Amino acid sequence: MATLPRLAAGSLALLLAATPLHAAELRIGLAAAPTSLDPHYHNNGVNNSQARHVFDSLTHQDANQQITPGLAESWRLVDDDTWEFKLRQGVTFHDGSPFTAEDVAFSLERAPRVPGSPSSFGTYTKQIKSWTIIDPHTIQLHTNGPAPLLAIDLSSVAIVSRKHGESATTADYQAVRAAIGTGPYRLVEHRPSDRMVYERNPSYWGGAEPWERVTFRIVTLGPARVAALLAGDVDMINEVPSTDMARLRGQDSVRLWSGSTNRMTFLSLDVQHDVPIPGNASDNEGNPLPRNPMQDLRVRQALSLAIDRGVIVDRVNEGQAVRANQLVPEGFFGYNPAIQPETPDPERARRLLAEAGYPNGFRIVLHTSNDRIVNAARTVQAVAQMWGRIGVRTAIETMPHTVYSGRTARFELSHMLHSWGAGTGEAAGSFVGIVHTRGGAYGGSNRGRYSNPQVDAAIRQALVTVDEARRRAILQDIMVTVMDSRAILPLVFWVSTWATRPGLVYTPQTNQATLATATRLAP
Repeated sequence: MATLPRLAAGSLALLLAATPLHAAELRIGLAAAPTSLDPHYHNNGVNNSQARHVFDSLTHQDANQQITPGLAESWRLVDDDTWEFKLRQGVTFHDGSPFTAEDVAFSLERAPRVPGSPSSFGTYTKQIKSWTIIDPHTIQLHTNGPAPLLAIDLSSVAIVSRKHGESATTADYQAVRAAIGTGPYRLVEHRPSDRMVYERNPSYWGGAEPWERVTFRIVTLGPARVAALLAGDVDMINEVPSTDMARLRGQDSVRLWSGSTNRMTFLSLDVQHDVPIPGNASDNEGNPLPRNPMQDLRVRQALSLAIDRGVIVDRVNEGQAVRANQLVPEGFFGYNPAIQPETPDPERARRLLAEAGYPNGFRIVLHTSNDRIVNAARTVQAVAQMWGRIGVRTAIETMPHTVYSGRTARFELSHMLHSWGAGTGEAAGSFVGIVHTRGGAYGGSNRGRYSNPQVDAAIRQALVTVDEARRRAILQDIMVTVMDSRAILPLVFWVSTWATRPGLVYTPQTNQATLATATRLAP
């Protein structure tokens, strides 16, 4: 198995330079369909990966989530509250119209305000209060106080065409007609839940891509994706099932490309409601509980102590995961080395339940998506067994992600298995997305409704702290508080594996993106 967790930028440049300038169609089997091709509708990994083929952002992230120039050639801090971005000249949209600062302003206005968004991109634009267009290729962004992470945040905001976007709805992007970007590919066909077809943009400012045509086919079942690759129906697949890893390693017709990622599988617990959401918890006879047990820290501690994360790594994920003891992996900015992994202790867990008034436990329902999170069904089954051993009888309900995301957004569920990736490469993004009290541009994916005013204030302080050492200390302190609360229970970080035919090379992305732009013919 070829493992490329941290490919140096220089090595990547040499590799790409060695590939042929032109190649035929690239066919990719994708594990999950995007919920939308509107690049501002739903902030999730699958959607964002697809958007990167059609749209650019002001700054880009490389394979290791380091920031590089994108549509902005350079940026500088004018004063504490003003960033200036110099835009590339000569860039055009797919229809030939010029890219200017007007398109940036329109995109920043639109991104946080798309109707019905289940997870808003406002999390990345929240500090921008206004902008000034200096000239067609210079824009100044005015922030609510210092915004040291702005260049990082803007790597997640797609720049769309004002000309095509002003009257466009999300449905227009889904139907291809509004999907006019400056990116390396043009979207030419979209069959929801079936396929996306792209054609090369020969005028791309970064240089034309080698693939003339790229087809992403949605193949949600892991065995079916593997079968499609082995049969030659696709050239590459993502999310190789851990159960097939040993078999595929012995195949001369397959190459595997693995890399550690920032994607975390975690449990989110409802700590907001005084009484459990109907249908989510009951006593052992099936009667509604008079109070929500998840509001008691001892109960949450017991649930965490009952989980053997080593088993989830080794048995559930066949070793294709890394144990998680906080919200970002080691090496990310804000990771706190003082937080030690929790040792499973079912006996102590039972004592804590008894102290909390549940000596005989209770019943709950654990929900998850069945087509988005790697090994989700096996993970919730393992967790249910572990919780059952301490008296918390756990029923499992799974559903398609399109249904699941809607129900979690409407706060219909109490105990959930989710996944999250630190899209900005540091802990602040995770805190803003899943820890901060939900409201406005904050807490957009905080499904368990965790809320701590002191933590909220510390997150906002970190976002305006320019001094890196001070910001790191703030983030590490927040991590301790959040982990001590046990409202969010990290389980594992994913190790993602892509499989290709022998003539291809794939560069793993720490954000798990599956990209035609990271796929090349072998030198």
